[in-house]
Amino acid sequence: TKLLMSHSDFHDLSHIQSLVDDLKNDDTQRRVTSINNLTTIATSLGPERTRNELIPYLSESIDDEDEVIYALAERISSLSECLGGPEHNYLLLSILERLASAEEVVVREKAVGSLQKLAPTLPSSHLEEHFVPIILRLAQGEWFTSRSSAAFLFSGSYPRVSPDLQEKLTLHFSQLCADETPMVRKSAALNLGSLSKEMDQTKLTSDLIPVFTQIAQDDQDSVRVLTVDNVIALATKLSEEEIMRTLYPSIRNCCLDKAWRVRYSVAEHFCEVCDALGPKLTQELLPAFVKLLKDSEAEVRAAAAKKITAVARIVSEEQRLKSILPSVKQLISDQSQHVRGLLSLFCLIPDEIVFPFVVWPIFFFSAALASVIMGLAQVLGKEATIQNLDLFLHLLKDDFPEVRLNILSKLDAVNQVVGIELLSQSLLPAIIQLIEDRHWRVRVAIIEYLPILGQQLGREFFEEKLLGLCFACLGDTVYSVRVAAALNLRRLTDVFGVAWANQNVLPRALSFFSHPNYLYRIVTLYIIDNLSPVLEKETLSSSFLPLVLRLAQDTVPNIRIKAVKTLGIVVGLLGDYPVEDVRGTLKQLALDSDKDVVFYASKVLAT
Repeated sequence: TKLLMSHSDFHDLSHIQSLVDDLKNDDTQRRVTSINNLTTIATSLGPERTRNELIPYLSESIDDEDEVIYALAERISSLSECLGGPEHNYLLLSILERLASAEEVVVREKAVGSLQKLAPTLPSSHLEEHFVPIILRLAQGEWFTSRSSAAFLFSGSYPRVSPDLQEKLTLHFSQLCADETPMVRKSAALNLGSLSKEMDQTKLTSDLIPVFTQIAQDDQDSVRVLTVDNVIALATKLSEEEIMRTLYPSIRNCCLDKAWRVRYSVAEHFCEVCDALGPKLTQELLPAFVKLLKDSEAEVRAAAAKKITAVARIVSEEQRLKSILPSVKQLISDQSQHVRGLLSLFCLIPDEIVFPFVVWPIFFFSAALASVIMGLAQVLGKEATIQNLDLFLHLLKDDFPEVRLNILSKLDAVNQVVGIELLSQSLLPAIIQLIEDRHWRVRVAIIEYLPILGQQLGREFFEEKLLGLCFACLGDTVYSVRVAAALNLRRLTDVFGVAWANQNVLPRALSFFSHPNYLYRIVTLYIIDNLSPVLEKETLSSSFLPLVLRLAQDTVPNIRIKAVKTLGIVVGLLGDYPVEDVRGTLKQLALDSDKDVVFYASKVLAT
């Protein structure tokens, strides 16, 4: 006797039936939703019905809206778990073959990704019988879309097929690298490195190196730009002699390529290229690197500049001083970045600092140079750094605030080598200029750097030269700067300790509570908020709490509101520590004439 279905079983079956019906629904979104739940449908149908009914139906539904076939290309590989075992996974390949030839790029990419996921699950016999023929058909397709997709499938099947099929795959891959359509050649170039990892050295040298040489000389820069990645991949499989003969000429030509994107690619990956080529060829490639530092395009120079310190570490001391250092000196005073680039009304740059009306290449190049040049001090050593100290001091006077900030943030690199005495004369003016900069975000940034500088430069120098600037920032005209300055006192306490804060910070900071300007009085409360968690309870009870209670009676409503919030923080931190009664003050504020004061006072009383 069959048991009656429970209500939940009935509900589940109704939901699944709805998903099945939605596969034929006129509403595109409902068809997409149904496709996204293919595994649920397949699980309910069972392996046999999925193989015999669902997959044939999906195969007939490929000529659908782009959204539907995109979802199908993405989800269909998940059906491999619902077919009854890996021996049935080949049934999904015909659908994916058609999707891999689709006109939409995103559909092809998802279909190729699904094919790549399925390939390892196929038995070797099915790989040769079903998967490799698909690769060959796609590679010989009439439209470039199928040939482009085929290029991504060779490496996954190559190591698992017979030598005869390997020869066929290599031949067809070579043909794709010479295809008449640039997009197909680009796809083939993208996958040359992954295919090379699956080949032994003999076949690599005889079959793939000629293809690589052809790609490196392609007339399209979108193809040639991939030469750098391929050099890095191929070098792992070749001897030093073969690298010198086959790869080195190509990477050297890339350094001189007429297309700036190719030169940029070399500059961006120069350290990886050096690791791949080895120390001997790196020394020979150094003149090409120097040319990249002098490139006419700001982006290329910036990419090369970022590698200066890393390259300086792997070349000889003589080459550092004779080749790299003169180039750095030229870059610092370089004027050609004014020629090209985009004008941006607002340029978003690191640390979220915004400078309006900045010529992007000028900033991009200078800031990149500043961010790496500080590390050069440790590589050059004390004597060479002292002799070339003008490089660092010049950047401290740069027109762009971000360049000066980069130098200050990495100042410890120079300080550890030459000492603060040699830097102090130029350091202080640069910090003062940044604190007085007309862009408030620059002022916030330098305030956030001050604790780092204190840690790097030492307590004595900080107290003498910089502590006064910290207090001056508490009276800034911009709210965010004042808040950052208050938080800065907490960070300085973390650096120098509570005893230092009690002696150097509290007497001056808390004196603002009686200032005639209400902005100074409210800053006192922000200081208390930030310092309370790190100071002793005795200080909170004897120094902070009486000030907050006095400010709670201030004539300015905004100060009373902030005082109520600060009372909640201080009393919460004191816990069971004996304090004078604050409940009376809060009850009085709960009857205040300002409704916002009443709201926050009532809220604190309730807690």
